[in-house]
Amino acid sequence: MDKQQLVEKTTETLRPFETSNLIETAKHLSVNQVFSHPAVLFFIIVIFFFGVVRRSKTVLLSLFSLICIAVIIRYAMPEPGDDLSMSSLLPFIGGGLLVGGVIIYFSLIKSD
Repeated sequence: MDKQQLVEKTTETLRPFETSNLIETAKHLSVNQVFSHPAVLFFIIVIFFFGVVRRSKTVLLSLFSLICIAVIIRYAMPEPGDDLSMSSLLPFIGGGLLVGGVIIYFSLIKSD
């Protein structure tokens, strides 16, 4: 295989990873699809074990907040085309206060 063929094959292989293609793909993904992907689950498990082994409160609180925000978005987000009403805004407010309260408690109030 000569140099030109190698460049063309590499270009075709990496084309799905262009910025415009990645943005277009991310626009059509749902939170459920993202968190059911095996690579994302593996990444979360690796970060979790890193936080547990190193006993890093910062890593574990960051992972907790990421997962909680994803759950809040999954269950409190209105269907496409629906308006954001006060009844659909209350789970965002309550969940955000809960996550913020847990993070403030474990990072500022409770000491080792």
